[in-house]
Amino acid sequence: MLTSTAIQNDFLQLLNQNQGIIRKVCHLYGRNEADKDDLYQEIVIQVWKSFQSFRGESKLSTWLYRIALNTAISDMRKQNRRESLSFPEFIPREDADDTDRTREEQLRQLYGAIQRLSEVEKAIVMLYLEDKSYDEMEEILGISNGNLRVKMNRIKDKLKTFTREEAYGT
Repeated sequence: MLTSTAIQNDFLQLLNQNQGIIRKVCHLYGRNEADKDDLYQEIVIQVWKSFQSFRGESKLSTWLYRIALNTAISDMRKQNRRESLSFPEFIPREDADDTDRTREEQLRQLYGAIQRLSEVEKAIVMLYLEDKSYDEMEEILGISNGNLRVKMNRIKDKLKTFTREEAYGT
């Protein structure tokens, strides 16, 4: 049996090695820096609560993604209730010379388009951009491989439409 100090050390090591996963989820679901910081803290709390129950039946990163995404989606739903977010080939290109300003604008359009997706669609996009396989996405999200492929095609169509709208202000 591990001592509480050993458990804390293992937890801190997990956080240090995988904080990029948590930060990516926060960046995708947080509306501003304060929201991202709050979400980061909430995810860390949820990971801590679940840490000792991790059974190793899946990869640690899969387990962490699942907690982070579930926490972010739950948090977003709570916020929405109180009030009553590579596909680079779909970014509109202004010219062949990708200047920094053009690239910045393209990224703004892409992030604007992603923010218009549903919570689950955002999660799929994030995992896709992380080069996760459909099998890994299925395990993380609990969505069948076939359903993921259908959703991915629909997401691509939405992003095409949304980036055009972002580019032309429609």
